[in-house]
Amino acid sequence: MASVFCVANQKGGVGKTTTSVNLAAGLARIGQRVLLVDLDPQGNATMGSGVDKRQLSPSVYQALLGIAPLQQARRRSPHGGYDVLGANRELAGAEVELVDQPRREHRLKDLLREVDADYDFVLIDTPPALGLLTLNALCAARGVIVPMQCEYFALEGLTDLVNTVRQVHAKLNPELVLIGLLRVMFDPRITLQQQVSDQLKTHFGNKVFETVIPRNVRLAEAPSYGMPGVVFDRASRGALAYVEFAEEMVRRVSATGFGSRGSTVPA
Repeated sequence: MASVFCVANQKGGVGKTTTSVNLAAGLARIGQRVLLVDLDPQGNATMGSGVDKRQLSPSVYQALLGIAPLQQARRRSPHGGYDVLGANRELAGAEVELVDQPRREHRLKDLLREVDADYDFVLIDTPPALGLLTLNALCAARGVIVPMQCEYFALEGLTDLVNTVRQVHAKLNPELVLIGLLRVMFDPRITLQQQVSDQLKTHFGNKVFETVIPRNVRLAEAPSYGMPGVVFDRASRGALAYVEFAEEMVRRVSATGFGSRGSTVPA
C-alpha cells in the first residue's frame, strides 16, 4: 500500500515544487517506488522531472475527469527514476469542470486506488491556492508536508494552512495528518531565520523535520535542464540534503505508520 503525501503551502514561492521533485528523486535513489502527481496547472513539477508538458496527452486533467486511465497518463521521469502524472494549462479548467462531478473532492483519491500496489510513495505537488485541486490532494493524502522559509510572513501563512488541514480532517478526510514542516532555502548566517527556526521547533516539536534544506543555486539551476537537483548535481549541498530528507521520510513512515493509518492533526 502506497504512502500518499501532499506537499502544500498556501503561500507561493516557498519551494513546494522543488521539494516535490527532489523528494521524489531522493526516494527513488534509495530504492523506493515513487509516483509524483503534478496538480498545479503551471506544470513546473512535470517540466522539472524532464517531461515536456507541451507534448503531454493524456495528462492528470484527462485522468481526473475520467477521460483517460491513470496508467495511460503517467510517464517515466527520464533522469529521476520515478513516475510522473503530469500537468499542463488544461488542468486549470478542472477547477470549474469538477464542480458538477460526483465525489468531486475525492476524484484523485479514487484515481490513485488504481495504482496503489505499484508504489511505495505517492507525492502530490499542489498549487498555491485552496481550490478544488488542492482539496483533492488533501482528501487523497494521509499526510501533509509543509515546506517553508524561516521568515515571519511564512509563520502567518502556516497558521492558515494548519486551520485548513484541521477542517479537511474534520469534514472530508479523517485520516489526514500534518506530518511535518520542512525548513527550506535556509541560511544559518541570517539571525532572523535562526529565530524563526527556533520558534517552529518550540511550537511544533517533532513535527519539524530534522533535515534542513540549505539555500543552494544548483537546486535552482536544475529545472532548466529538466532534471531534479538530486540528479543534476549529486554532490551539491542541496542534493545531499534532499536525499537525507528522503531517508528521514522513510524512517518516519516505518516508525510511525504515517501514510498507512489515520492520526490526528496537531494543535
